[in-house]
Amino acid sequence: MNLSGNTILITGGGSGIGLAFAERFLKAGSKVIICGRRQETLLEAKQKYPELHTRVCDVAKESERVDLFNWATSEFPDLNVLVNNAGIQRRVPFVGNTEEWSKHQQEIAINLEAPIHLAMLFIPLLDKQENAAIINVTSGLAFIPPAFAAVYGATKAALHSFTMSLRHQLSKSNIKVIEVAPPAVQTDLGGVGLHTFGEPLDEFADSVIKDIEEGKLEIGYGSSERARKASREEIDAIFAQMNNR
Repeated sequence: MNLSGNTILITGGGSGIGLAFAERFLKAGSKVIICGRRQETLLEAKQKYPELHTRVCDVAKESERVDLFNWATSEFPDLNVLVNNAGIQRRVPFVGNTEEWSKHQQEIAINLEAPIHLAMLFIPLLDKQENAAIINVTSGLAFIPPAFAAVYGATKAALHSFTMSLRHQLSKSNIKVIEVAPPAVQTDLGGVGLHTFGEPLDEFADSVIKDIEEGKLEIGYGSSERARKASREEIDAIFAQMNNR
């Protein structure tokens, strides 16, 4: 994929992996739009990178996804890359959990429903553009289920499956479908301080952008690359080790 000359929309782009990707696409010579739920986070990103375009949007809500699509296609008719990056991770037990269903439903909506819906909305526009792409950010936990975050793992596994199917259905179109499966990265996903053991954000983002430029369609890094290629026996062994600490 050519990194320059694009108009790129990144969900969850105000911080973490989304902002790291935005920085690199800007540096490569592309126009970047980021959206997120928190206005203050978007303002901080724009203060750092004034050339960014921002939009407040809670992708958990269908109406706001439709509003985002209508705004983006009106303001940026040359938009040719959609990056479905927004995600939340809730490390809570599922069995015996007395929380309201809405807590689980929000995680499913942000991690799975939103990227599927946004892909559906944007595909007709992307199909008319050159160098078009949909980039879905899944997780190494799409391949090795995390019992400590069962709903999160399930959403990422489902998004991996959807991405493969979407790539097949669009194989004769002008749209590349790319999956990025991060390992644990030093961001605030799931809460401040939970991923201090993870991969350095800049090193991870640099590697992914290089792989995208080289045309790779399924991209891991470190432990997620090993998980992506693991046999069933290796998956079972890693699952037992990871979930029985």
